[in-house]
Amino acid sequence: MSNRSQQAKIDFIVEMIENIEIITSRHKGIVKALEDVEGWIAILMGLSQIGETLKKFDDTVIEKYDLKKDRDGAYYTRNYIVHDYEGVDLGFVESIVRDYLPKLREKLAHI
Repeated sequence: MSNRSQQAKIDFIVEMIENIEIITSRHKGIVKALEDVEGWIAILMGLSQIGETLKKFDDTVIEKYDLKKDRDGAYYTRNYIVHDYEGVDLGFVESIVRDYLPKLREKLAHI
């Protein structure tokens, strides 16, 4: 995989994280965003896109930057959202947005 292609994937994930931050800001918090149907749908779509994109990262990049747990967890979350949409635990989603996404962005900044 070319560096350019890999950078495009990184940029896309960072954009999705920023979009989720914009959504939560507009709603004055993560919980309020998840309580609003548009915010809820938008955040879940962003998380799904992050999981799908991380799954496409080259294995050498995954190994070099210790992203295996990130890739697997994000893809598991993507599948959970896509296949069990009605049963998604919003507390779980809140935790991802609050705790995990800032850490993921930090990891991606080092690639």
